[in-house]
Amino acid sequence: MKAIGAAACVVTALAAVPGAAAQPPDHHDHTEALGQVHFPVSCTAEAQQRFNVAASLLYSFFWERVDDAVAAVLAADPDCAMAYWAKAVASLDNALGSPPTPKLEQQGWAAVQQARRVGGKTPRERDYIAAIEVAFKDHDTVPFAQRASAYERALEQLHQRYPDDTEAAVLYAFWLQVTADRNDQTYAQPLKSAKILEQVFTAKPEHPGVAHFLIHAYDFPPIAEQGLHAARRYASIAPDAPHAQHMPSHIFSRVGQWQDSIDTNLRSHRAATLDRDVYHALDYLVYASLQLARDAEARAWVDRVTTAAAPNEQTRQIAYAGAAIPARFALERGDWAAAADLALHPARAVFDWSPFPEGEAVNAYARGLGAARRGDAAAAKTQIARLEQLRAAMVAQKKDYWVEQADIQIGAITAWMAKAERRGEEAVRQMRETADREDATEEHIMMPGRVIPVREMLGELLLELGQPAAALAAFEQSLKNDPNRFRNVFGAARAAELAGERDKATHLYGQLLQQTGAQASERGEIAHARAFVTKGQ
Repeated sequence: MKAIGAAACVVTALAAVPGAAAQPPDHHDHTEALGQVHFPVSCTAEAQQRFNVAASLLYSFFWERVDDAVAAVLAADPDCAMAYWAKAVASLDNALGSPPTPKLEQQGWAAVQQARRVGGKTPRERDYIAAIEVAFKDHDTVPFAQRASAYERALEQLHQRYPDDTEAAVLYAFWLQVTADRNDQTYAQPLKSAKILEQVFTAKPEHPGVAHFLIHAYDFPPIAEQGLHAARRYASIAPDAPHAQHMPSHIFSRVGQWQDSIDTNLRSHRAATLDRDVYHALDYLVYASLQLARDAEARAWVDRVTTAAAPNEQTRQIAYAGAAIPARFALERGDWAAAADLALHPARAVFDWSPFPEGEAVNAYARGLGAARRGDAAAAKTQIARLEQLRAAMVAQKKDYWVEQADIQIGAITAWMAKAERRGEEAVRQMRETADREDATEEHIMMPGRVIPVREMLGELLLELGQPAAALAAFEQSLKNDPNRFRNVFGAARAAELAGERDKATHLYGQLLQQTGAQASERGEIAHARAFVTKGQ
């Protein structure tokens, strides 16, 4: 209940945010607005109905309601072993984002043991229970990645043994994404997953898990447009699931549909009952608002995050979003002084940052960029030293992806330091190498977008060094991965203008003005774009 109270605090505060009041509240019956799932089990008729609800909750990551749903199944049929299976699956949490905590793994193993004690009444049920057992057995000695791969193989066998079983197909397809290498830019496993899910979607268009997991499958810039159909459907399939309201914005952010991202995250934020969901939705809201230059709205959300009551959860989502939200607000607007002086949110007095060095690294990164870009090399070096300490903690915690991100962050700050110290050629070389390194990685699923894409910063660096043609090439390449980013579009337009490509500059400035519209704050970039376009008419 504490998590719900803290989340409600932030949601209530948001009522004063410009634009938030314009979104009408949604009213749905929680038992009927989670999508359509029929997951056959050999339990009583009433337990079957309640189990379908529990499965719907699982598919939309509505974890906070799963315990009650499982209890409802067992109240209707104490011998329904699959209720304990559902509890075990819920204990995996969102393994696509991060492994389950030790506490969750203990809960999952306990649920597996209960399921085995009660016993599945059919071979199919026993196979489901045997599969989830693989995910938790020896959890205290065997690394999660090893158990995750074994679970994937078990789910594949389940899918092959029951080829007409929708739920086996959906679970196997999702787990293909969990075990995939997110930096494999052939996207082989996500696309394999999507192929399975697309076939199910045709037959089961109201299945929440199918729409949800299709969005995750396509959550990469080069293939994101293939996820637009699922993104536009999921929120209406499960309107009472907070995560279902948020998930479409993963695709909307990848393709640069900022208003759609704002709309769906406003709905998600109103529905959220967990602190982590509140912070996560706010990160997407702030990011999208800044791309439309709605600085007043973004500032209101930032202020509410930095003054909100202490979160009652200790999660990576809160750590990352808490650091990223104020960082984005400073960096996207080019306020280097504010970036250099960013405080850490949530404060250490109320939040234990030690398990989440990757979250704190965002704060150090923003401060380092701000210091370097305002010419304070000494302060930038201090933040690099801090990043190196955080990187060592990531190494100790075996967070390989985030170690790579820390190296990229250090590289970008180092490049701007070289620029501040008038070592232009070295700065360009360092930034180009860092951009290549970042482009070889994919954004984590927690990110609505990079804090600042390094390829975009390469373009800005080249502009400052008087190389507009090379800057234009960098911006155009960056826009392929991050379409419709404000700083990217403006940078490309300005580079085209300075390179003498007037028609291209006019087109890009016009795109920026159309993208931001009448609700935009009066940023200097918008004034420049308007003046250029007006002069050319």
